[in-house]
Amino acid sequence: MKTYTLAYERVLQHKKSSHETIHSVLKDPYIFEFLGIKSDEKISEKEIETGIIDHIQKFLLEFGKGFAFVARQQHISTDTSDFYIDLVFYNYILKCFVIIDLKTGELSHQDIGQIDMYVRMYDDLKRGDDDNPTIGILLCSEKDETIVKYSVLNDKNNLFASKYLLYLPREEELKHIIDQDRIRFELDQEDKNQTKI
Repeated sequence: MKTYTLAYERVLQHKKSSHETIHSVLKDPYIFEFLGIKSDEKISEKEIETGIIDHIQKFLLEFGKGFAFVARQQHISTDTSDFYIDLVFYNYILKCFVIIDLKTGELSHQDIGQIDMYVRMYDDLKRGDDDNPTIGILLCSEKDETIVKYSVLNDKNNLFASKYLLYLPREEELKHIIDQDRIRFELDQEDKNQTKI
């Protein structure tokens, strides 16, 4: 006589609920108006990082619930190479590290490969036994949804790309952003419905 424990169903439910929890904590886009940078001003990743550190309390409030600052330019080394992660946080709600890679330009497949590698390295070298898997976030000034769709960002539930804005958009820009998001959502729903068929 076989005994059924429903363990598989519990694992699936846990994965689903942790994925929903991650999405409820993270945002897109992030508004960095508190940095005081003009919209037409050229800025480097280092300047954004410095601004975030200088305004860490405001950044954490913008970033969402449960975040605590861990490190800036955290050094990770392997047998052959040295790497520096822009910003590292710990989210006590999700019980995991959140690493952030800042990009001033458009999201690229190289950036995605880099954040994926950082997350894997962090899990292997830094994460504790009681911590959930590390989350990686690419914060970029421009996000190409096609690159997101055809990359590991679409498959993994711990890698994300989010756009940042240096100022709150004007009303017409905000309307345009909302319209684009609505269209993207509708297309995603169509894709999901076709996949079920």
